[in-house]
Amino acid sequence: MKRVRCPKCDEYITFDETKYTNSSTLIFTCPYCGKQFGIRLGTSKVRPRQDDENPEEEAKANDKGCGSITVIENDYCYKQVIPLQMGDNTIGRYMKGNDITTPIETGDLTMDLLHCVINVSRNKRGALKYVLRDGPSNHGTFLNGERIDPKEKRILENGAVFNLGVTTVILNTEEED
Repeated sequence: MKRVRCPKCDEYITFDETKYTNSSTLIFTCPYCGKQFGIRLGTSKVRPRQDDENPEEEAKANDKGCGSITVIENDYCYKQVIPLQMGDNTIGRYMKGNDITTPIETGDLTMDLLHCVINVSRNKRGALKYVLRDGPSNHGTFLNGERIDPKEKRILENGAVFNLGVTTVILNTEEED
């Protein structure tokens, strides 16, 4: 399966490339915005997915020492491992021009452009501390199935599972317990 990105709304459209010959021209109509555009098979100018750009991203995600989040593959997105940085990591749906530090490439419209924030800091002992708070988002941020109130903050541990809309995310901390 191959993916192409709509030039208007930046959403991905998947198709089976084995049904077409090399140098074929295909015309697509984006199901999200209705834009009609064409591509030519054989060469691609589309930016690769995050995991295609850096196949060892999962191993390198903790190089900065702040851990990472793993986005679980579902009907709306592919598996992604995104490194975290010290301070506020603003998390939301990727869109061209969206000014967030941790974009997730997804078609999940229940995930807001700014959905939640993970703050990475050090506690008094020097250990990393991860605090999750809602963006505020329209559809809510859920930690272990419990909705986080807009002004509430929750401390995350390694392996914490939280949901942004229908997208599931797992926190991977640098430190092994």
